[in-house]
Amino acid sequence: MDIGTAKPTVAERAAVRHHLVDVADPADEWSVARTQAGAREALRAIEARGHRALLVGGTGLYVRSVIDDLRIPGEDPARRAELEAATEEVEGLRHAYRALEALDPAAAARIQPLNRRRIVRALEVIHLTGRPFSSFGPGVDHFEPPAVAVRMIGVWLPRQVHALRIADRVAAMIEVGFVDEVGRLAALPDGLSRSATQAIGYREMLAYRHGDVPTLEVAADLVVRRTRAFARRQRMWFRRDPRITWLGTGGDPQRLLGIIRELWRPDRVVAAA
Repeated sequence: MDIGTAKPTVAERAAVRHHLVDVADPADEWSVARTQAGAREALRAIEARGHRALLVGGTGLYVRSVIDDLRIPGEDPARRAELEAATEEVEGLRHAYRALEALDPAAAARIQPLNRRRIVRALEVIHLTGRPFSSFGPGVDHFEPPAVAVRMIGVWLPRQVHALRIADRVAAMIEVGFVDEVGRLAALPDGLSRSATQAIGYREMLAYRHGDVPTLEVAADLVVRRTRAFARRQRMWFRRDPRITWLGTGGDPQRLLGIIRELWRPDRVVAAA
């Protein structure tokens, strides 16, 4: 999954060592728990060599899984599949949310009523463990000193800049063969995992190849719109975290680099957004 994930190039990886790249096959399910375990192992190895790690990007939950003491419960794929089937329609999703409100009001209060993925996950964990989903850690809206020694910074860009960059990136992905990449992956003996088929871009290109989206232009527009919506959610997520020092670009990359270096001196840095 090279193009659709904007994987660092071979040249970039030769210049700077990257971790957690090419650690799973497209048919494998990926999870927050696997990210947490893999990233923390990489951090330990980097520290043991006397170096400092730079954690760049990642969704809010995945960043917090690495730096905070989030306790991640196990999984029940069979129960999850049942819940996903039951929540495909809006009425089923509403019924599931009402069930969550009854079983775990604290978790329901932190989850949007139409956030299918989180509702399904909460009910899956309750079924698997017999415990409220909200009992696993303080919750993503509760901020304490990180479990891993970090300094967190975020680079703030105007929304219109984000929008233009997203559109340009999607166009560039298609130009270098994104549609063909999706076709090759889908044709593999084991195909693509559930999490891979839901990834932004891959889902839309699969729909285009299957004839569910009429043209490539429409598919590209869907990718752009979904990415912009995702960017808005991530902006809101990270803005809630008071531990992040926000930096405006100010049109001067060298000044920004100097600020980052200054913040980096005491310990490791997590670039959160």
